[in-house]
Amino acid sequence: MTAHESQVGSVLTEINDMINMIIEKYGSPPVQVTMDTLFHSDLELESIDLVTLGVMLAAHYGDEVSMAEFLAEKDLGEVIALRVGELVDYVVSRLDLTAPVD
Repeated sequence: MTAHESQVGSVLTEINDMINMIIEKYGSPPVQVTMDTLFHSDLELESIDLVTLGVMLAAHYGDEVSMAEFLAEKDLGEVIALRVGELVDYVVSRLDLTAPVD
C-alpha cells in the first residue's frame, strides 16, 4: 500500500465517522460508506447536512479544507450526484498541498 492509498483510506474512515455522527441525529443506524457511496441517493443527506459536514471537516483538517470551495465549482446536478470518493480525493489533495516538504 502506498502512502497515498493509506491517506485515502484514513480520510475515508474519518469522513465515514463524521457522516455517521450526522445521520445518528435522524435515528438512522450506522453506515459503512465507500468511495462510491452517493451523498444524496444512498445516504439521503440534505444540503444542511453537507454544511454540517463542511464544518466538521474544517474543524478536523483546518481551513485549507473548505466544503464551500469544493462545492462552488459544481452545478446542482453534480452536487446531487456527489460521491463520497470525490470529497475524499478533494480532502487528500488539500492535505497534500499543506504537507511539509522534506
